[in-house]
Amino acid sequence: MWFVLIVFLLLSVSAQASLPPADTDAVIEDVYSFLSEEGEVDYDDLQEHLLSIAEHPINLNRATYDDLAQLSFLSDRQIDDILAYVYHHPMDSLYELQLIGSLHDYEIRNLLPFVCAGPAEKDSVSLRDVFRYARHELTARVDGRYLEDPRRNQQNDAAYAQLRYRFRYKDKVRLGFTVQRPTGVAARDMLYGGYFQLKDIGVLHTFVAGNYQASFGQGLVAASPYHFGKTTYVLNAASRSEGLRYHSSASFESLRGAGATVRLGRWDVSGWYSFLQPNDSLRHHLIGLNATWRKNNLKIGLTMTENLYSDSVRYYYAKAEYNQHYFRGNNQWIGGLNFRYRIGIADIFGEAAATQNTRQWGYGAIAGARLTPMDDLGLIVLYRYYSPYFDNLQGYAFSETSRLNDENGLYAGVDIGLLPDWRFAWYGDIFRFEGVKYGIAYAPSWGYDTMGDITYLPDTDYRMDWRLRARQKGGKANYSLRYCFTWEQGNWRLTTRADGNIARENKAQPTYGYCLTQDIQYSLPRIPLTLQMRLQGFRATDWDNRIYCYENDVLYAFSIPALYGVGGQAYLNLRWQIIEQLALYFKVSEKVYAPSWVSRQQLPATTRTDIHLLLRAKL
Repeated sequence: MWFVLIVFLLLSVSAQASLPPADTDAVIEDVYSFLSEEGEVDYDDLQEHLLSIAEHPINLNRATYDDLAQLSFLSDRQIDDILAYVYHHPMDSLYELQLIGSLHDYEIRNLLPFVCAGPAEKDSVSLRDVFRYARHELTARVDGRYLEDPRRNQQNDAAYAQLRYRFRYKDKVRLGFTVQRPTGVAARDMLYGGYFQLKDIGVLHTFVAGNYQASFGQGLVAASPYHFGKTTYVLNAASRSEGLRYHSSASFESLRGAGATVRLGRWDVSGWYSFLQPNDSLRHHLIGLNATWRKNNLKIGLTMTENLYSDSVRYYYAKAEYNQHYFRGNNQWIGGLNFRYRIGIADIFGEAAATQNTRQWGYGAIAGARLTPMDDLGLIVLYRYYSPYFDNLQGYAFSETSRLNDENGLYAGVDIGLLPDWRFAWYGDIFRFEGVKYGIAYAPSWGYDTMGDITYLPDTDYRMDWRLRARQKGGKANYSLRYCFTWEQGNWRLTTRADGNIARENKAQPTYGYCLTQDIQYSLPRIPLTLQMRLQGFRATDWDNRIYCYENDVLYAFSIPALYGVGGQAYLNLRWQIIEQLALYFKVSEKVYAPSWVSRQQLPATTRTDIHLLLRAKL
């Protein structure tokens, strides 16, 4: 715990200084710490994308729906209201955001780092300007881990290393590559990734090559490989169509190939191709096509994909009951029709899709409506149905599970901001599975998931948040409570958080878990140096009591790990802007588990120390 003493000495330098308004990192932390704990999210790619937007903010006076849809904390109603305001009154100042009724003060605060109010005329692009005014970024990261086991044997894991290069000219041209050596992997098995993207050049709306993602409609046919699931942003439960977009990670979850979207009047036509080789024996070719037609408040899209495999898709547990209706074979065609229509206070959306699976046709459908009778009141209702034979490895739509297969459910939510300084959000979801699902030994089965969140934001200095959630699925019930308090004053930012839960399976004895977390952030007044410290204790002796808690890290390494076991953690983050073009990020963390719990679980270590170092150069 030596670094805890260091941070307190540094914090004592000056207690009287004033902190500038919350920076981009703080906004990202605020937004994503309140998202779902269970969504499959690549936070590295997500954080990099948002920081990239912050460095080149979206010009509201020429923004499109696709531009603002990248900011996941905005609802579709808010995006439509911003676009409608700008259409009639081009903005001279971002202060005019306060005139848009559906935007609250705290939402405007989150929005400010990512937008600007510039000239409405479109930028021209020339090859000379691209190379003269482009921005370059190079980051090098090294991680090390030190373990100590109960027998006093010490061991060091192989280091993790990553090198990234990024080239960007406004939002028109992007280029990047990543070389990554995961922990314990030989040099010959290193991961490589790269991308190239052109945006809004003539009729060419988007061109991508390398690593990218394709997301259209509600995601039944083509969707981003990462999703948030159910969140406190209850009105954003439905998937959002982002079209084709680069993907900065070296992960195999993204598509690899090329794609393009051309804009012809009211039509957007997209085509893409991807080639993946998940292992030595299987090669996957994917061909996709989307045509979207827009007129006023109506949007209709048709999406089709063809998946071709070099060998029949198989599963390790081939005879498991839960996977008997999963896709098997060498090729799979999937087609779907999606729409969105806004009329008055109602925003109606949906998608229907079909696919052939093991000589059977599978069908999926999702339909919903958002209602906004007033600026501070929003409601949403969403129904989904996925037949037992509907299965799509490349899709994600709203679902209780991570796979679109054998589910029937109804979701409803409400977001209320009628009282000054208060926000209330609630959702309820009930679902049913006809067949056997993973982790559930009987069929049919059903479950529910409900959550209520109350946020108090009296001013910019502090905020409080209470969240209560109850879930039941397959005989397992879980009830959780969270309280979070955040205070900002001058150069200080303090966050206190308490989590607790109770889990029970059938008639067994209930188990419980809890976690207490204290974060301290301090920015030195005369030195471009920011320090973040965390002290944390947790107890979750059963896996069903695990607690998800976001962790700050070095740049592009944001994460929400699951805390399981009995122990505590402390870490220190350091961010130092050495000069304008060079920054250093450093993190040292130590996680300690109770020896008695480790011995019962037969785990190899009681203490784990991680050191992360990242150097960023920008030109």
